[in-house]
Amino acid sequence: MRFGSKPRAKQLRVAVVMGGRSSEHDISVASARSVVQSLDPDRYEAVTVEIGRDGKWELGPGESRALDGGPREIDEGDGRTAVETLPVPTESVPATLADVDVVIPVLHGPFGEDGTVQGLLELAGVPYVGAGVLGSALAMDKDVFKAVMRDSQIPVTQNITLREGEEVANPFGYPVFVKPARLGSSVGITKVRTQDELGPAVELAFRHDEKVLIEEFVDGIEVECGVLGSNRSPIASLPGEIVAHGFDAADWYDYSAKYDEGGMDLIIPPRISKDEIERVQRLAVESFVAAECEGMARVDFFVRKDGVVLVNELNTIPGFTATSVYTKLFEASGIPYPELLDRLVELALERHERRSRLQF
Repeated sequence: MRFGSKPRAKQLRVAVVMGGRSSEHDISVASARSVVQSLDPDRYEAVTVEIGRDGKWELGPGESRALDGGPREIDEGDGRTAVETLPVPTESVPATLADVDVVIPVLHGPFGEDGTVQGLLELAGVPYVGAGVLGSALAMDKDVFKAVMRDSQIPVTQNITLREGEEVANPFGYPVFVKPARLGSSVGITKVRTQDELGPAVELAFRHDEKVLIEEFVDGIEVECGVLGSNRSPIASLPGEIVAHGFDAADWYDYSAKYDEGGMDLIIPPRISKDEIERVQRLAVESFVAAECEGMARVDFFVRKDGVVLVNELNTIPGFTATSVYTKLFEASGIPYPELLDRLVELALERHERRSRLQF
């Protein structure tokens, strides 16, 4: 299938879902606004749906529309429950999302990138961009993700997993990273340099999750690679090297390095050998397939000085502004931002059509 090869007879109605209950709410909103601004108005009619930090779902200003196309009033602060404001079919609420051709979830972290919203869209029978329920949940859980990668003979960074009440132990020496198992954007993560710092770091991580990873420190170059396509035939972007110099912790890729202006530099292609670049691309695609991903993902690596390439994480909904790493990687690979959006929409529709032929 050649993406975007034929103009459509009518505009596609697209719902961009943003916000969410996680600490990455504001990042999601910034990504979603960039998506809406970049959707070709000749091809798409866009509506926005914002999920508040309290879990309430609201349509964007002036974009209320009932299932039959008629007006639908949504008043903020009117005492309705989160369920009553969900724009999906319920007994009493018209289904805004069920009235669109495709949904683009631009949600980061729990309650959006973890398969919860994807499951809701599956129940509503709506095509949507990105990984499905399994792929989303798997990639969000760093512990389970690494287990699946190991089973697929894909090399990953080493870790141990702690649950509440278990003895805190570190078999890797120092420094080491402590992180919540199911969170993103470096929230709750600590680079631990001494034994005295380990306990407080684990305590911090447990504030965000019931499962915590203690992960080896890898002395190497941090490289990221985008993946685009169906689970059957994905393609990898040119990789990029991350050079972090954030303001909170200048020696690792923390929250400030990711999101503060001037917090990092992206070098495309990375300063590694041609063979290492090809290995990064191959492992990115293999990780994408093994994790049951669809549409898009960004795979994060460490490339050691001895040439060993290790997968660290996979993000099913990476940051998606025009200046985000994922979009920059594909722009450098010859796929500009608007075309990237077109391809993702086409992939969502193709998957929905393909799955509709299955017998359940």
